[in-house]
Amino acid sequence: MSDKRDYYEVLGVAREASGDDVKKAYRKLALKFHPDRNPGDTSAEASFKEAAEAYEVLSDAEKRAQYDRFGHSAPQMGGFGGGGGGAGVDPQDIFEQVFGGRGGGIFDELFGGRRGAGGGGGRRGSHLRVDVTLDFEEMAKGARKTITLRRHEGCEPCKGSGAAPGTGRKRCPQCGGAGQVRQVAFGFMAVNQTCPGCSGEGSLLEKRCNSCSGSGRELKKREITVGFPAGIEDGTQMRLRGEGESGTRGGPSGDLFVVVRIAPHKIFKRHEDDLLVEVPVSFADAALGADVDIPTLDGKESVRIKAGTQSGDRIRVRGKGVANMHGGRRGDLVSTIELEVPRKLSARQKELLKEFRAIEEKNPGPKRKGFLDHLGDLFDL
Repeated sequence: MSDKRDYYEVLGVAREASGDDVKKAYRKLALKFHPDRNPGDTSAEASFKEAAEAYEVLSDAEKRAQYDRFGHSAPQMGGFGGGGGGAGVDPQDIFEQVFGGRGGGIFDELFGGRRGAGGGGGRRGSHLRVDVTLDFEEMAKGARKTITLRRHEGCEPCKGSGAAPGTGRKRCPQCGGAGQVRQVAFGFMAVNQTCPGCSGEGSLLEKRCNSCSGSGRELKKREITVGFPAGIEDGTQMRLRGEGESGTRGGPSGDLFVVVRIAPHKIFKRHEDDLLVEVPVSFADAALGADVDIPTLDGKESVRIKAGTQSGDRIRVRGKGVANMHGGRRGDLVSTIELEVPRKLSARQKELLKEFRAIEEKNPGPKRKGFLDHLGDLFDL
């Protein structure tokens, strides 16, 4: 049994809480327990990580549904898209996704911290998200897709500095390069605040780059090829590190999150690693037995249905399902027999069926005979 606390209890929300309620609860806890606000406090750091882990699951509809069903055992049950539930969760990454940027700016405003005097303080680029829809066959066999996106990248003319070629940065005259200014609050208390002249950077551009207007980044169109493993599940979130927007002032790039959607199939349905298909069979074939063709992902396959097959009976073909995205082993193909009753009959068909019915009334099948016996006992027939 897991010793982790219930995620709803961690965030202090009800199980029916909305996504907005979950996010609000996380924001409150993240600000309260962030390590920058509680230096050296290991208990606060643990609470910060715990809140991030809970939010990472409860903010995602699919992961939340798996957690509601299996609890902390969801990853072992194939839930969380193959990697949730706290495994590999970076609390600071979760913090950045919710608050944007590195999160440092928020605490600079709260506590008067420096962004980096003299021109330091690079910021991490924003994360990006794209949804990619795979055909059912692509899901089953694996695929490589090219994603087109627009993202901010480092400006080539100024090498990401924001300064026009041949120029640099100068010390901010308002804060003297400190990145902070002291102001009197409530008439008696002096507090440090981010310098409004340089936004806390401690320096100013001598001349802005014409290409990027001093931002150090340009919006560009990019194509990225992504490989999707066979058997990937709908809702799986893939993380491509460093493929988000570039950072500023030398900061690292953000990540690209690729969310997978699987298009429905006309015939097949998926249940875990098994493929499900309904196979219509005539009354004569079901009664007498026959060899019938059933569809698989690899083409048609002939199977034998036994005499006396009933509607709803299932035939399982081993190894003809979907590959497991983690282990590669394929599931099974499960065919459900569906008896098809003809809507129109020829005169000869009607004649034969009437003759068959007359014989059957004298020798009813065991289910019908048992039903008629119970009916007679109930109404004293």
